Amino acid sequence: MVLLCGGCGSSSVKTAGAPAEPTTEPPPSMPKIAIVYYSTYGHVKTMADMVKAGVEEAGCEATLLQVPETLPAEVLEKMGAPPKPDVAVADPHTLPEFDGFLFGTPTRFGMASAQMKSFMDATGGLWMKGALVGKPAGIFFSTGSQGGGQETTALTFVTQFAHHGLIFVPIGYSNPKLMDMGEIHGGSPYGAGCLAGPDGSRMPSDLEKDVAKHQGTYFAGVVKKLAAGAA
Repeated sequence: MVLLCGGCGSSSVKTAGAPAEPTTEPPPSMPKIAIVYYSTYGHVKTMADMVKAGVEEAGCEATLLQVPETLPAEVLEKMGAPPKPDVAVADPHTLPEFDGFLFGTPTRFGMASAQMKSFMDATGGLWMKGALVGKPAGIFFSTGSQGGGQETTALTFVTQFAHHGLIFVPIGYSNPKLMDMGEIHGGSPYGAGCLAGPDGSRMPSDLEKDVAKHQGTYFAGVVKKLAAGAA
C-alpha cells in the first residue's frame, strides 16, 4: 500500500499486514538459596553438599556458606577436627540478598551448635529492619545417636525463624525413605538428618544423603512457587 503526502510531493511505502517486530523479554532470574551450615568433622558439610545438589537440580541457584568458627585453632586440633573446606564464610549482612535459607547444624545437647547460635545472634540488625520477613527457611542436622536431638534441634531452631518472620518449610514425609525400617538412619519430618555415632566415626549413609538431596529439591520448589507468586 502506497501513501502519498499531498503537501510535500513525497510518498512512503508501508506493507499491509506486516508482522510486528518481535519483543524479547529477559529470562526470569533463578531464585537464590543460601545453605548456611556449621560442621566440625564433615558430617553436616556432606549433607550440605547433597542439599545443594538438590537445590540446583530443581532450578535454583545454591550458595554454600559456613558460619564463622568460634573455637581456637589449637582446640580444634586437639579435638581432631579436619581443616575447614574452601567455602565462603557467612556474613549476616548478605542474607537479604537471598530468597530462601537452609540451615545445617550439628547438635549440642539437643540444640544447635554454639557456632550456629553465635551467627544467628549476629543477625539482630536484620531483625530490627524486618529484612528476612516472609522468606522461606528450613533446617537439617547431625546427631550422635537416634535420640540425640533429631527433632529437638529443629524445634528449638524454629524460634529463630519465628522471630525473623521466616516461613518454616519442613519436608514432612515427602520422601518415603524416612519410613524405611530396614536400617538405622537420621532424618525426620522437620528436615534431613544423619547419625554421626558417639565417636563421630559414622558418616552420612546413602539413605541420609538421599533425603538431604530431596530436601534441597523440595525446598527449592517451594521457593520457586513463592517467587512466581510475588512476580
